[in-house]
Amino acid sequence: MANGATKKNTPKKVVKATRSSVVSKKGVPWGTIIAVVGVIALAGAVLGYYLVQSAPKRDQKAREEAAAAFAPTKDNPDPSAKIEGVIKKDYKGTVHVLPTERVAYDQTPAFGGPHDQSWAACTGVVYPKAVRTENMVHGLEHGAVWIAYNPDQVSGDALKALEVRVQGKPFTMLSPYPGLDKPISLQSWGHQLKLDKTDDARIDQFVAALRSNPNTYPEVGATCDNPQFDIDNPPPFDPSKPGPDAKPMDYAGSQGAQGENGQPPSSPAAPPATSSSAPAGQ
Repeated sequence: MANGATKKNTPKKVVKATRSSVVSKKGVPWGTIIAVVGVIALAGAVLGYYLVQSAPKRDQKAREEAAAAFAPTKDNPDPSAKIEGVIKKDYKGTVHVLPTERVAYDQTPAFGGPHDQSWAACTGVVYPKAVRTENMVHGLEHGAVWIAYNPDQVSGDALKALEVRVQGKPFTMLSPYPGLDKPISLQSWGHQLKLDKTDDARIDQFVAALRSNPNTYPEVGATCDNPQFDIDNPPPFDPSKPGPDAKPMDYAGSQGAQGENGQPPSSPAAPPATSSSAPAGQ
């Protein structure tokens, strides 16, 4: 009874004070709060980094979607005819020269005509250095689009805007072209478009219309993969004017130059050109 009476008569204020004292001894969980804030800050930084890094790819996806209307169809086999500034020429395909020979191309950069027996790999390759024109033209014959740029005029973010259009994209290649008369020049077999800015929508329209378009290049079904072509150390670009021994545009092919399957070309060899009137550079 005595114990019960004592417990019953304990003042309520004393009980509340005791509880408050117990709660206050636990303290504020600052360590947990700091850890949670740190996790949130880290997550925000990661998300921000992702958004910044993925922005070029997301922008490129939007550009490709906008240019999808220029894809070839049965009723419109060459949509590039509706792209302002595209020039077109007819070239004979499957005419090969030797690795030691040059071609006196009629256009700069070239987009058709005789070319090296080995094609430049065009499997979404970004070449850091200028590549021999004769090899690049062969890639066009296989259905590739070659984006060339003047390295003195295109760099930094502008160059990245071109790289994102090529990296990992089949039948596409990018390379610098010293001395180019415009900042950017796009080539497919028999087609060319020169532009001033990397945000020009016609870049993606050209690619949509002509990359691997079976209606516009000679060797439909040919591969862009070439394990024998050294991507890291390709044949170098020669900026000098082709000499009098350069092969003309109507050349029939060199003896000893192999065809697509390692066989000699069917066209007989023609005598070397004797004219010295060749376009400057290639």
